[in-house]
Amino acid sequence: MTTYLIGDLQGCDAAFARMLDVIAFDPAHDRLIVLGDAVNRGPDSLTALRRLMALGDAAQCLLGNHDLHLLAVAHGVRKMHRSDTLQPILQATDREALLDWVRNRPLALFEQGWLLVHAGVLPQWTVEKTLQLAAEVQEQLRSADLPAFLQDLFGNDPDRWNDHLQGPERWRITVNALTRLRFIDTNGADGGRIDFHCKKEADRAPQGLVPWFGVPGRQTQGVPIAFGHWSTLGLHWADNALCLDSGCLWGGSLSAVPLPRPGQRWLQIHSQPCPRQLEPMPF
Repeated sequence: MTTYLIGDLQGCDAAFARMLDVIAFDPAHDRLIVLGDAVNRGPDSLTALRRLMALGDAAQCLLGNHDLHLLAVAHGVRKMHRSDTLQPILQATDREALLDWVRNRPLALFEQGWLLVHAGVLPQWTVEKTLQLAAEVQEQLRSADLPAFLQDLFGNDPDRWNDHLQGPERWRITVNALTRLRFIDTNGADGGRIDFHCKKEADRAPQGLVPWFGVPGRQTQGVPIAFGHWSTLGLHWADNALCLDSGCLWGGSLSAVPLPRPGQRWLQIHSQPCPRQLEPMPF
């Protein structure tokens, strides 16, 4: 059995379908894990979501920021953005089944020695802490009081981890790290805060902003981590960190890789070119 990791789909279903053909994906023998952001901004989020669901237990998808945005819009907590392409899902006859599937997705997984997240992990977190915090949020997402939970989920505070955080503040920073993190701000005496603004390539960031995987002494340094979310970083394999968001939405490619075994230093990358759906944003 082969487990494939795949980068952000964001509703680019045609590229997704081609990728399944290219890797000769067989749901009877293989597994697929999408590293979050299955939906939004691309042209066919509804079909992409249905295609994932149709694979049954052979497919898993982490929750990304766009997937959480879908849940918030569906429950009246957030308004749709101009670039959103969520309306077909919200108007679908199987809307409730689709939303229920999304809310039951994990925020983090540990597979074959690899930690899998959508965006990043805070330097203070071990693998065990990451999975524990993800499970806490997942319990809230699957509760009967989902709309109330979503009301408190969005925002940028707190922006620094503290073991004493509880309730909505603890859940919010957990979600922000796992679904939005790119850089840690090391400037000043109170450095170590999440930067929510810079989306540039790692080597073009302002002074003091360090990619989360490059922070010295992070607790997951010895564990390989695969993630998506960072399209300007693109395909990246260094510091035990593998980024698989190669900018399909922006006219780049959709990337997949068989999950490497622990200690394996080479990666077999599969890429599918994608037509540009949105103009690249100026950073």
